[in-house]
Amino acid sequence: MKKDDYQEFLKSKQKTFIESGFEIEESELNTHLFPFQKFIVKKSLKKGRFAIFADCGLGKTLMQLEWSHRVAIKTQKPVLILCPLAVAGQTIKEGVKFGIDIYKYDFKCTPYGNEPDIFIINYEQLENIDVSVFSGVVLDESSILKNYTGAYKNLIIEKFKSTPYKLACTATPSPNDLNEIGNHSEFLNVLDAQDMRAKWFVRDEGMNNYRLKGHAKKDFYGWISSWAVMLTNPADLGFDGSDYILPKLNYFEKNIKTEIKENGKLFNESNVNATSFNSELRITLLPRIEAVSEIVNNSNESFIIWVNQDAEEEKVLKMIPDAIGVRGSEKPEIKEKKLLGFANDEFRILTTKKKIAQFGMNFQNCHNQVFATLDFSFEGLYQAIRRSYRFGQKNEVNIYLITTDTMENVMKSIEKKQNQFLEMQSEMNKYINGESFGLLDSYEFKEVKTNDFWIMKGDSCIEVKRIKDNSVDLIVFSPPFSSLFTYSNYIHDMGNNDNHEEFFKQYHFLLQDLYRILKPGRLMVCHTKDLAVYKNSSGYTGLYNFTKDHDNAVENVGFKYHSKVNIWTDPVLEMQRTKTQRLLYKQLRKDSTYTGVGLPEYCTVYRKWEWNEEDWTPVNNKNHENFPLDIWQQWASPTWNVEKEDIDHMEEVMKDYKVATWMDIRRTDVLNNSEGTDIGDEKHIAPLQLSVIKRAVQMWSNPGETVFTPFLGIGSEVYKSVELGRYGIGIELKDKYFETAEKNIKKVLSKRSQLPIQF
Repeated sequence: MKKDDYQEFLKSKQKTFIESGFEIEESELNTHLFPFQKFIVKKSLKKGRFAIFADCGLGKTLMQLEWSHRVAIKTQKPVLILCPLAVAGQTIKEGVKFGIDIYKYDFKCTPYGNEPDIFIINYEQLENIDVSVFSGVVLDESSILKNYTGAYKNLIIEKFKSTPYKLACTATPSPNDLNEIGNHSEFLNVLDAQDMRAKWFVRDEGMNNYRLKGHAKKDFYGWISSWAVMLTNPADLGFDGSDYILPKLNYFEKNIKTEIKENGKLFNESNVNATSFNSELRITLLPRIEAVSEIVNNSNESFIIWVNQDAEEEKVLKMIPDAIGVRGSEKPEIKEKKLLGFANDEFRILTTKKKIAQFGMNFQNCHNQVFATLDFSFEGLYQAIRRSYRFGQKNEVNIYLITTDTMENVMKSIEKKQNQFLEMQSEMNKYINGESFGLLDSYEFKEVKTNDFWIMKGDSCIEVKRIKDNSVDLIVFSPPFSSLFTYSNYIHDMGNNDNHEEFFKQYHFLLQDLYRILKPGRLMVCHTKDLAVYKNSSGYTGLYNFTKDHDNAVENVGFKYHSKVNIWTDPVLEMQRTKTQRLLYKQLRKDSTYTGVGLPEYCTVYRKWEWNEEDWTPVNNKNHENFPLDIWQQWASPTWNVEKEDIDHMEEVMKDYKVATWMDIRRTDVLNNSEGTDIGDEKHIAPLQLSVIKRAVQMWSNPGETVFTPFLGIGSEVYKSVELGRYGIGIELKDKYFETAEKNIKKVLSKRSQLPIQF
């Protein structure tokens, strides 16, 4: 392998967004744009396909109109804006104010002016549009994508797949679900949502959702910054934000005390679930709407009343005579007329559901809102409040929340999601708009070399070249399990790969050198495990045979398959830890075709079969005294047990079996990892136990020989090798792991003088 080849491979791992737009001078842009808005429009035009995640009131409408105007002029073809219901009228009105003409799409693309036109249409009218006539498309309130069915969302993405210029605009891409970024990435042709999950996310154990890998945060947000900008204030981008100060936001909670139900209990339940939520709303309907009417009828100011059920709206209209309701069953033009009428102060009180008017509408004319009830959707609450609470609002905004003592967990859920949102918003601002981002492409090499061990900090694919040919007697390690875990934010980290193919491409560089440094006739021991495959990421449920592909990769560089040991794992513990459908007893009773068995681990042994066998150095340190026959009969078992700690009991049980099982290896027999842990570290799914390392070193090396691991971690393989009187060599990329490994190895050296060397 040439060094340049590996460096080129590392460069290919950096995911960058290819710009496909055009340059424009800020002086050419609409004079109504503020400096920070000009910066964003210029950047989005240069990128060609871009997302603007700007808080309410920061001028997304003007920015998307100017973007559309410039794309239409550049391409001499029309541009289409997709928007939520009733937003079209407001957008057209805004365009007039800023000197940009926008027209409602008539399904004919009839030209209205001398220049290519900008057309606007509701999302619901998209299905019958010939999108090929447009050179650009804008998704206004693009976060609305999540509100559509998968089929309709895919229709939006697929219809505009070949549209050269795309802009997605929303106040928040996802208040508490980072996976929503995938919708925008896929729409903009940046990266498929499934590929995004595979690269930067890991499936939570026992949960049907994903979260960011610990050390992927900086790279993930850096990747977003290559095709999006996010801001809550112009100051986030380095501009003057003194004019963008939100007014005071006041919350008033009215808690309804409910009557004790006649169900034999002293108190009512304080929590609801998805099943009981709607029935609880019906039970508490009257006292909740009475509380709403008391607030609204005692004021002469404008109000928005948000309801969840039609029955709530009916009761509101009866108890508050001057309220106007907007229902989903009404024709689009009627809904639009009412919503715009309220925005224009044609009536005082609007009542509707959040799903009808939470996106896009500007209701700065109203600074009072009442929620007749809350549901579990934080985004619904957030977006609804932002119709009034936005930059440009001159009054304090008052939010009245009607809650009940039987739905306390709803409020707690909202508060939790709000905290998640604020944290996510802060992180995204910090990383997306930062000057530096992405994976680290360089590291500082360090080494500690003594008469007993030699450890190096760096990329094993690079630093392994410091080791001489045919100089290592035994190699023992547990490789990264493809892209399952990210151990550090270095580009060199084998966990920082998009997929299995990319992992094995990088792994191949290392394997070639492992073959080079191992003495002919000697062995390499690799610890692996197959990986679960999940339907929501791969389209099916099953297993990925990582061990098989690992075997193929090792043999492809010249190693010969020697033997394999199965490490027994407890399926009950696996089920309790992962809640995998494969091991659930209720799934067995429901449909056993979905059930399987626990996942064992493997230690596969490979030999470097080279030169004449007579020239090989044998491992011949065992005899009747240090290695009795009964010990060998146990060690020769194809299965080693690492779970059962009651060894005496298990040995008694195993007398009935013809094949012995190794009883002295336990899953908890690992080095303490707490000292080497960084914030954001992921747990290794199957750490290599010290007992397994000990057995491999004793079985397949002589005292005084050299044992090597390319993935040192916190030092397990070198620790055990040094303890057993071997010379240990290891390489580790992660800084804290390297520091902890050095401490662990020096600690065992201080104790080694008191221990006998074991064959």
